[in-house]
Amino acid sequence: QVHLVESGGGVVQAGGSLRLSCAASGRTFGNYAMGWFRQAPGKDRTFVAGISFSGGSTTYEDSVKGRFTISRDNAKNSLYLQMSSLKPDDTAVYYCAARRLVNRSSRESDYDYWGQGTQVTVSS
Repeated sequence: QVHLVESGGGVVQAGGSLRLSCAASGRTFGNYAMGWFRQAPGKDRTFVAGISFSGGSTTYEDSVKGRFTISRDNAKNSLYLQMSSLKPDDTAVYYCAARRLVNRSSRESDYDYWGQGTQVTVSS
């Protein structure tokens, strides 16, 4: 069982940056692949970025490539999403998720545990 809590959301102007964090409970965080998803108002939840258990492999949704960076610190049971060059279209609730396998995935159905989400609002 993994309990996930996101933080770091807020309001930022277009072009600005934010760093999201996800704190995980449990002693086996390093055994889970992790991901970030987001849900914009009135839309389905979509994949943003994924990272393998070791952090050695990452993947990104096309619209965030070059702007967002996913990383993890297994010693601190923490997952991060560094977001830069933010756009109004990035406005959404951002969720971290854990997968009970070591390989990263972009499919929502592959993830077993979810946080409650943190709101990111990008103003134009």
